[in-house]
Amino acid sequence: MLQKPHDTSRCPETAGRAMDLELSDHAGYLRPCFTFGIIADVQYMDQDDNSNYQKTRTRYYRHGLDLLRSAIDEWNKEPVPSFILQLGDIIDGFNAQQLTSHLSLQTVLGEIEKSKAPFHHVWGNHEFYNFSRDYLKTSKLCTKQLEDETVPSLRHDGEDFYAYHFSPFPKFRFVIIDTYDLSVLGRETAKEKYQYSLKILKEKNQNEDLDDSDFPEIQFVQFNGGLSQEQLSWLNKVLTYSDENHEKVVVASHVPIHPQATDSAGYAWNYSAILSILHSHTCVVCCLSGHDHDGGYFLDSHEIHHIILEGIIETPPGSHAFGTMHVFEDRMILNGRGRTFSRVISY
Repeated sequence: MLQKPHDTSRCPETAGRAMDLELSDHAGYLRPCFTFGIIADVQYMDQDDNSNYQKTRTRYYRHGLDLLRSAIDEWNKEPVPSFILQLGDIIDGFNAQQLTSHLSLQTVLGEIEKSKAPFHHVWGNHEFYNFSRDYLKTSKLCTKQLEDETVPSLRHDGEDFYAYHFSPFPKFRFVIIDTYDLSVLGRETAKEKYQYSLKILKEKNQNEDLDDSDFPEIQFVQFNGGLSQEQLSWLNKVLTYSDENHEKVVVASHVPIHPQATDSAGYAWNYSAILSILHSHTCVVCCLSGHDHDGGYFLDSHEIHHIILEGIIETPPGSHAFGTMHVFEDRMILNGRGRTFSRVISY
């Protein structure tokens, strides 16, 4: 059954949109244009369960691999989705301290290689706790080779950010953006973007611990990041193309874009600049992200659905946290598993 959205106080005007319906009631008369899988924040590590940084939640490090494996097993059943969106933090940052980053990455990639559907990887803060940006560019977590190459004018090969677009079906386009383009994570300290990002962070965050969000602009912590002006300009260019070609666009990131989709400090540094770009185009229908392990949802003033997927890392045995999106011409239906809420996304 489709479940009602949690915490509808964030979006009271949309509380009735995620109706308690069987998926077949909504879609049985019409096949979807395509389907795709979604999963976030696996944060695998070969370590016993432990608490989060605030000592308020349990993190199930080893169990995440079992949940990733079972999600892939389900997606591998017919009909296989067109692709899978992995929304970042595939292994945990504590791997770096234990010198197990490469081993843990090899372990999760071994499971991903069993998938019949291609994975599109988003980079999160835990990728950068483990690896440099230069390393990630040459790793299997870089899936930019899956970019739509039929529109060469939209390439950005000279720019130092990990973002690309692809079209799995006519009139639909997905745009993966890099919410750590502006960040103090993953870049060499001598790099200009690192210095610029550190300057912004310290101007906004006066705390000794730059992960402490006890100040007004709570998003300016080092576990978040933002988009450079170069990436914003590229994003605007892609969305202009989609407007002109009457496409519907889904934007995927690790860090959430809209602050009202989350109850935490985990949203993009320059979210207002990103939203300004998204709102200046008619093509954007949905933003998908991870980062906040509780998940979240908000329908904004421009009818863009902001969905934060619940994190695998804080999903206990006996439950799950992934979904399959069924895409139609006028709506998407998220069929959630376990902690992931099912919902109807009209556009």
